[in-house]
Amino acid sequence: MADRNTPPLTPAGFQVLLALAGGAAHGYAVMRFVEEISSGTVRLGPGTLYRTLQRLVADGLVKEVEVASETPDPHDARRRYYELTNLGRTAAAGEAELLSRLVAAATDAGLLGKRRTA
Repeated sequence: MADRNTPPLTPAGFQVLLALAGGAAHGYAVMRFVEEISSGTVRLGPGTLYRTLQRLVADGLVKEVEVASETPDPHDARRRYYELTNLGRTAAAGEAELLSRLVAAATDAGLLGKRRTA
């Protein structure tokens, strides 16, 4: 769960933060990550993705960054890259902890397979 200093996250917000936890990425890479990690059950459309990114930037959880391209492709020059801020990493970690507790409760309630021990 996020601490009191971090704004609440929507599912799309958490998915974007999770996609950026591995490093800076552009919007299309974020969309592909979410689609792949959810086995195609979640698809962030461009409108949802960019509204979510704008909100995360405004909340100080994500920032736009310059990424040097190894190839002088003009298409790459138009892409905007984003990365987590320290606050964004804290918010994502807190949300992941909350989700972990919810999954454990669902397992204990018999909604998921047998509970695994660490």
